[in-house]
Amino acid sequence: MKQEKKSLAQRFAKAAGVALALFMSAQSVTAAEPVKVGFVYVGPTGDAGWTYSHDKARKYVEEQLGDKVKTTYVESVAEGADAERVIRQLAKSGNDLIFTTSFGYMNPTLKVAKQFPKVKFEHASGYKRAKNVGTYFDRIYEGRYLTGVIAGKMTKSNIVGYVGSFPIPEVVRGIDAFTQGLRSVNPKAVVKVVWVSSWYDPAKEREAAETLILQGADIINQHTDSPGPIQAAQAKGVYAFGYHSDMSLYGKDAHLTAATHNWGPVYLEKVKSVMDGSWTSTDFWGGLASGATALAPLNPAIPEDVVKLVEERKQAIIDGKLHPFQGPVKDQSGAVKVPAGEVMSDEDLLSLNWYVEGVEGELPK
Repeated sequence: MKQEKKSLAQRFAKAAGVALALFMSAQSVTAAEPVKVGFVYVGPTGDAGWTYSHDKARKYVEEQLGDKVKTTYVESVAEGADAERVIRQLAKSGNDLIFTTSFGYMNPTLKVAKQFPKVKFEHASGYKRAKNVGTYFDRIYEGRYLTGVIAGKMTKSNIVGYVGSFPIPEVVRGIDAFTQGLRSVNPKAVVKVVWVSSWYDPAKEREAAETLILQGADIINQHTDSPGPIQAAQAKGVYAFGYHSDMSLYGKDAHLTAATHNWGPVYLEKVKSVMDGSWTSTDFWGGLASGATALAPLNPAIPEDVVKLVEERKQAIIDGKLHPFQGPVKDQSGAVKVPAGEVMSDEDLLSLNWYVEGVEGELPK
């Protein structure tokens, strides 16, 4: 009987050991499971602009983390009801972190986030946050200012065209920063704006650029996502600036440079914080100093003295000695909005809804 009890105890201990091993193995597998990250894009990944820059960053995260991360994305998602549906589906699919990459996704992101409190969300260019919703953007207006300096030095007609998407603070801020840079070196130059009411519409963007060229613009800038304006400038023999990414492929003679985003390191840090449990809802707004904003390679057609000036101003911005909106800053009427010796606050920059001196026409309401 004692031997039987001993054998039974041994079998029980062995079974318990096997169960424990299986449990530990399961725990190990769970710990090794990759963090799942979803992305929602407003345009196609091949737009060469905004969405392309975000998808490039997604791939960068995959390259850096390998099998520790699994990403998925949905492209060409309209702002509004479609966005809410897609964001909710990504949350239901078990994503640990979801990047929603357009201004119009802000409210849909917040709505879905409330329903999925365990999922982390990061919204690009927004200003509303929640416990599980952070926001991020780059100070692309710093790059805009530098392109304005180049334009001011290279325009011969003193008319520069700007293709705009929507009259929201983000876009107005870019137009104004560009104009500030332009007129800092050429007070006679003016900016004309044509709005296309779309983030991505190659035909409309190209047509808008052609309209501006007919109005005398010999340099074109844009806050839209396709290379349409670059292609128009190349065809008409004028200069242009790309946006979001290096668009020189679409007009090697026309393309002077581009104000670009470098989302890769930003995304990598956000994903790592989810992996190690340190993620919190924050508002990231980095620029040239952080590396989140940059300029594409400069066209050899830009004179050496202009290249030197741009480098000096770039370094001054990085060092905090220069700000694109340091006073005096005047509006179209000539009224001083930022006095000499002061700098426009981030709060005012984020809600900017007026043109600076040098921009022609009325801002649509």
